[in-house]
Amino acid sequence: MSKRGKKYNKAFAKIDQAASYNLSQACAILKETKTAKFDESADAAIHLGVDPRHADQMVRGAVILPHGTGKKIKVLVFAKGPKAEEAKAAGADIIGAEELAAKVENGFLDFDRVIAQPELMILVGKLGKVLGPRGLMPNPKMGTVTVDIRKAVEEAKGGKVEFKVDKAGTIHVPFGRASFDKDKLNENLKTLLEAIMRAKPHSLKGQYLKKIVVSLTMGPAVKVDMQEIISGAV
Repeated sequence: MSKRGKKYNKAFAKIDQAASYNLSQACAILKETKTAKFDESADAAIHLGVDPRHADQMVRGAVILPHGTGKKIKVLVFAKGPKAEEAKAAGADIIGAEELAAKVENGFLDFDRVIAQPELMILVGKLGKVLGPRGLMPNPKMGTVTVDIRKAVEEAKGGKVEFKVDKAGTIHVPFGRASFDKDKLNENLKTLLEAIMRAKPHSLKGQYLKKIVVSLTMGPAVKVDMQEIISGAV
């Protein structure tokens, strides 16, 4: 295992490894752990007490962060006719149908979000092997298969993030950038955690939240106090 650099160790020393911090404290400390020259992403890892192998315990959803993620999102839209014009007016970066589907099937993946009008899902469905593993497949439950193309594009551009529990029972999702002030990070993280709490499976009998940590791209993890979230204090 390679040794950590001096900057990382200095940031690590600012965190009490035996402590769990409330949201406000965690975001304030997170700001102090910046080590990279670039604007690092602020990421949350939420470990849940679910078994994703069971369909009724699959946790997924989407939420609009009040201050966005700080990342410019490139949106691809499968649409035709008036819906294509609607997508263009809303600021979509890439718009098309059959030719675009062929391009994606041949390896074009220079985009962050995919939205589709329902009539074109027969076309888009054939791209499952390409889009699915990358978490880009449009889904009605996530609002990315919709007749309201304008709203979907505007939400994607405005800070909407999707979350989905992985095979290990953990959700990994960005909630801002190192350049955000602590209050904006706090509000984004609070909004994200509230959405994940609302997504708790009704069939789950045991503990839902197991562990929450936040970190910058190149920085150490900061443990978040779960009781604050569980009690509804967020």
